[in-house]
This record gives sequence, structure tokens and C-alpha cells, in this order.
Amino acid sequence: MSERKQAGGGAAEQADKPLVANSLYEVRKKLHVRTITGAFTNWRWALVWVTQIIFYGTPWLVWNDRQAVLLHLTERKFYIFGWVFWPQDVFYLAILLIIAAYGLFFFTAVAGRLWCGYACPQTVYTEIFMWIEEKIEGDHNKRRKLADAPMDGGKLAKRAAKYGAWGLLSLWTGFTFVAYFSPLDELLASVRNFGFGGWEIFWILFYGTFTFVFAGFMREQVCKYMCPYARFQGVMFDPDTLVITYDEERGEPRGTRKKGVDPRTVGKGDCIDCGICVQVCPTGIDIRKGLQYECIGCAACIDACDQVMDKMNYPRGLVRYSTENAVRKHWGAKEILAHVARPRTLIYGGILVAICLALLVGLATRSDLRVDIIRDRASLGQEMSDGSIENVFRLQIMNMVEQKRTISIAVTGLEGIHISGPNTFEMLPAASESVNLQVRAPASAAAPGSHPIMFVISVAGDESVVVEEKSTFILPR
Repeated sequence: MSERKQAGGGAAEQADKPLVANSLYEVRKKLHVRTITGAFTNWRWALVWVTQIIFYGTPWLVWNDRQAVLLHLTERKFYIFGWVFWPQDVFYLAILLIIAAYGLFFFTAVAGRLWCGYACPQTVYTEIFMWIEEKIEGDHNKRRKLADAPMDGGKLAKRAAKYGAWGLLSLWTGFTFVAYFSPLDELLASVRNFGFGGWEIFWILFYGTFTFVFAGFMREQVCKYMCPYARFQGVMFDPDTLVITYDEERGEPRGTRKKGVDPRTVGKGDCIDCGICVQVCPTGIDIRKGLQYECIGCAACIDACDQVMDKMNYPRGLVRYSTENAVRKHWGAKEILAHVARPRTLIYGGILVAICLALLVGLATRSDLRVDIIRDRASLGQEMSDGSIENVFRLQIMNMVEQKRTISIAVTGLEGIHISGPNTFEMLPAASESVNLQVRAPASAAAPGSHPIMFVISVAGDESVVVEEKSTFILPR
């Protein structure tokens, strides 16, 4: 009985205590990433420059007196340097998406999240935004102090300058994005007159806003919680995938010591537990805890650790690119490279090469004159005054080059079959035209019924371009 009372009393005491809400989600801690230099950082910035020069510069390139790369939605044509693609060429887009997917699989199987660490737009723009932030607010320590300081004139000025710079870059990014789908000269004229169309304003603000929010504020949250690649990357890794690893056998136990002290004489590993590898990580993880899905493979921790090892006169490579098998079996670079060519990478690589070759062959053999023939079903076969039989056809002809052409059409397949009326006409560059043709044949050319015929479409002055399309000619009973 007393036990029950004690139990009841305990429950009553717990009921009197205030309830504490436990969140299902980790509270985000603002990361003030420390700037680092080194070989991998240089590579990362080289990719930033390359990708952004391509992105911002491509709309300004001129080809054949027009924008070199223009996915013109209004005209429903994609101009890519000397090529003109039409909606019917969506097959090539599908092939490009397949190549991108297999390329991602291949490089991930070989060396982990190279795309995430060096070329992903989220990584690239986060790097740019953090560089702007550092130039205005100072290094990571100054930024942390500024974030904790109360709002005053100095803090307000720095925040306004930072957000203003971010906003201008974001708007320019949105403008450049729209310039891939709407001619740049028209957009520039709209800037002068502020005569943007509704969809142009929407996409400039939409793309610019997401750039501002993702790269300026969310940063690692996008990689950790929104990007699906971070979630399924693990299934593409195996023990021979190159990833950023911490050599626990060499580094543990951690601990501080004086410069130049042999760690074995003090019973410690090479890691001095300085924490710089965590301070430079853009996602805030500790690589010493092992590979984590938040790791984007940027290798900033490698540059940081190598500098610390240099100062301590220890060999580099405590944190390095390696594989699970290499760390466990103490392999060198030769053994690691020997295991790159394994069934998974060979399959991905073989499929990738085959698809790329198929795309190149398809583009090389792509006809620059396309014809679709449709019979006029309202007039299957009409007897004319001279006794001949007339069938009407509609030819949809696409001139897929940016040159004016003279198109000639002939028809074969039945004795005496011919085109009634003009069979030659001019086509404008990169144009599509619909042509109605009256094709006639003697009633005695064949037995009543449907008979195969062939349309031959050629280009005057260019014998290499000849398109043959089959159709049928109906002779009524």
C-alpha cells in the first residue's frame, strides 16, 4: 500500500513539473565557416570561375548574327551554336538527361560527391556569397561576434551592404537565367524601358529569390535536408570508392602537445584536436566521426588538416581522399588506383561511353531537312476533267539550317504520276512551312486501290541533301 502511495506521489510530483517540448528536428546553429587555402580550395575556386564564366557569359556569345545559345520558347526552337533544334528533337534532350544521370553515377562510384563539392550550383553560389560576406563583415570570428552583437549603426550598415550585394548578384543571376529563354537584346531593351513581360518578371524574381535564400541563408540546410542526392548517395558507394577519410588508426588518441613532439612519446596520435577541420566544413560536420551523408566532398578539411600537420612537422594525409579498403589494408596510391576499374565503374563507364557515342553519331548524321507527309483524308481520290485522278497531300517541311534554301519536290511510284502546280519554292532560314500538293496520275496507271508512292525532296545546289518519304496514292474504283 505504501509502495502505491509512493508511486502515486511520484506521479503527482512529475505532474507538477513544467512540461518541456522536445523538437523532432535539430535546431539550426548558424555556421560561420572559417576560410582556408590549399590545393583543393584552389580547385574549388577554379570550378567556381569556370562555371560562372560559362553561365554568365554564354548568353552574350553571338553566332550567325543571333544569340549563340538560346532556348527560344516563343519560337519553339533551341539554338545551340550552329544547331537548330525543334520540339521534335526532344529525343536529344532525353539522351542528355540520361548521360547526366550515368555521369553522376559513374563519378560518384569512383570518387564520391565530386559534383556536390566542386560544381553544384548550391556549392558554387554559397562559396560566392560567403566570399562577399567575408569581405564586408570580416573573418569567421568577426562574423560570429557581429551576429551576437546588438543591432547598432555599424551592424546595420554592414548587413545592408551584404544583403544589397547579395540581392544585386541574385537579380543578375535571375536575369541571366531568363536570357537563355528570351533573346538577350530584347531583355536589355526591357531593362532600359522597364517593359518586361509578366513571365520574364516572374522568373527573374523567382530564380533570383531562390538564389538569395538558398546561398545566403539556408546554405548547408539545402544539402542536408532538401537535396535528394545526399540521401541516396550511400547506395552508390562501396569499399573502393574514393571518399574523404580520417585515418583513425594514425590520429587517435587525440590531444594537444607542443610543436614537433613525437606523438608516440606522449601516448597520443597525430590529431592535436584543434577542431579546424570542423571550422572549415561548410556543412559543420566532424570528419573524424567517419563518413556522414552531410559531407559534400569539398575537401576543405583536407586542406585545413594538411596545414596543421605541416606546422607540427608531421606527415600530411591524416585526413585525405582514400577508400575504406585502403585505410583498413594500408594501401598506397598504386593499389587504390588499381581498384578503380571494378565491375561497377566498368559498367557505368561502358554505358556512359556508349550513350555519348550514340549521341555524337545521331548529331553527326542528323538531317538538316525534315519532312512529314499527311494525306488529305477529306479528298481520298478525285477524278479530274482530263480523266486523271488527284490526291491531295500536305507536306510539313522544316529547314533546319540558318540558310535560305530552294526546295524541289518530285513524286515517283506510278506511271505518269506528277505534281499539278508549282513544285519548287523558297524556304526561309530555320523555318517551317506547310505545303499543299495536288498529285495526279492517270486512272489507268494501276488497278483501283491504294498504291505506294515516294516523295523526293531535294535542295537546289546541294545534292547531298535529299529526303525520301513514303506515302500512298488512292485510285478509286
